[in-house]
Amino acid sequence: MSQMPERIALEALQLKKAIMLTTAMVLSAIFLSSALAQQPSNQIVLKRIGWVSASSLSGSSGRSEAFRQGLRELGYVEGENIVIEWRYAEGKQHRLNELAAELVRLKVEVIVVGGTASARAAKRATKTIPIVMTNVSDPVALGFAVSLSRPGGNVTGLSTLAPELSGKRLELLKELIPEITRVAIVGDSTNPGNSQALSEAKRAAEAFGVQLQYHLDIRYARDVEIAFRDANKGHAEAVLALTSAVLFSQRPQVADLAVKNRLPVVYMQPEYVEDGGLMSYGTNTPELFRRAAAYVDKILKGAKPAEIPIEQPTKFDFIINLKAAKQIGLTIPPNVLVRADKVIE
Repeated sequence: MSQMPERIALEALQLKKAIMLTTAMVLSAIFLSSALAQQPSNQIVLKRIGWVSASSLSGSSGRSEAFRQGLRELGYVEGENIVIEWRYAEGKQHRLNELAAELVRLKVEVIVVGGTASARAAKRATKTIPIVMTNVSDPVALGFAVSLSRPGGNVTGLSTLAPELSGKRLELLKELIPEITRVAIVGDSTNPGNSQALSEAKRAAEAFGVQLQYHLDIRYARDVEIAFRDANKGHAEAVLALTSAVLFSQRPQVADLAVKNRLPVVYMQPEYVEDGGLMSYGTNTPELFRRAAAYVDKILKGAKPAEIPIEQPTKFDFIINLKAAKQIGLTIPPNVLVRADKVIE
């Protein structure tokens, strides 16, 4: 019984120490939290960039990698200081509005688009988020900008002037095959830039004495084979390819159909030739996407798209694929070959 007071005293002492230790820990935590709150945060805030393309992921790989390269050259790396929200319509242009609206809901700081249809969808989705366009023929005529020097809205970027080169492409076909009299034109009639390209091709055809055969309904993958079959049935001696998201996404198939039907085809974009097509004449499309990174950089640093001039190309590339020429039994004349900027063997 005499040990009871001692045990009670010992328990009381232990309880007191526990209370003091807990109090000290609480005070320490409060002090540390207060100190951290007063210190500036070193956490990096990632910039969010949106990307919308009418093509597929694989079909746009060269363009997206060129864009990444341009960003890296300016110090931007995915996952470190930027996040890119990639969206692809897989050739289904009716999905572009939905994809653009999704990027707006994600509150991206800038949207990068490739082609007229993608640019139109993005502009329809937002009047405030900056849009950087590439691969658009005439931004002013298409309503994306007030002028090239001062766009005046939320859209800026790079123009291609591609439709105005349709006459030059027809001229190259005529030089390649001097006796040519009938050329099929394939593409997508719903693409706004194609109307201007078609007008230019008509003027050139009249000058060269060439008759044009039209198939401008390539909106689905199955239409590609139909277009080439019709060109063959119509006794076309060559093909002029206009803009089409579906056609672009089916580049290897297009090259195979050209060989199967023994038809020389001239394209707008170099990617077709790199994937087995015969020849292309136009702007260096991957370079446009690399340059688009500079526009994104300016906007992320505070520049307003309304005040950033739209860039126009000053150089056009002529690319020939000799392997494709051999497959259709075509010999490239020396006077044409010598003018090529790049020859694929």
